Amino acid sequence: MGPPFRDRDDAGRKLAERLAPLHLREPLVLALPRGGVPVAAPVATALGADLAPFVARKVTTPEHPEYGIGAVAEGSADVLVSDRAAAGLGLSHDDVERLAEAELTEVARRAERYRDGAPLPDVAGRDVVLVDDGLATGVTAEAALRAIGRHHPARLVLAVPVGAPDSLARLGSLAEVVCLESPPGFGAVGNWYRRFDQTSDEEVVAILRAHPDASGVPGRQ
Repeated sequence: MGPPFRDRDDAGRKLAERLAPLHLREPLVLALPRGGVPVAAPVATALGADLAPFVARKVTTPEHPEYGIGAVAEGSADVLVSDRAAAGLGLSHDDVERLAEAELTEVARRAERYRDGAPLPDVAGRDVVLVDDGLATGVTAEAALRAIGRHHPARLVLAVPVGAPDSLARLGSLAEVVCLESPPGFGAVGNWYRRFDQTSDEEVVAILRAHPDASGVPGRQ
């Protein structure tokens, strides 16, 4: 038996089916770029929701570019530090915060690019669904949830097709969690997709502009 999801679009359609019974009010779907955007688009369409990117980035080291030791999110100067991961590399909080400076710059660049300079749609009082293509350590999603929470949504839901059980449990204190697959032998997110190509900036912008609402990217028809 192969992976449960054909691609990100397939995962998003299946995720939307699980989210529909929540009966969200004034829903706003926020997608974590890049990979979360093609998952979030069919979710937003199915829910009749606005769709917008919410940019967060994991903090890594040059020697371990895939190993998240922290994360940053737009609209916040705070650096979320994974004490366990940082200690594993012999790094202090100050070390991680210095490494985060470049990621904060990249967060600002991507937010500007993906929303054409428009601000984040109003979150206060709305039911907000944060979508990503999967959850491994969960540090990036955690930074995003904490930042979104400061905007006072009425309801905050984290929705992912697949996630590591320990990360899902940890983030349950910050949001309602909806996850289709939480295998004990999680491994990497890409293992659960038959097709898991890297999503480009151009694809992100095209998907956001194609969504039929005015949700933070001007110029849509």
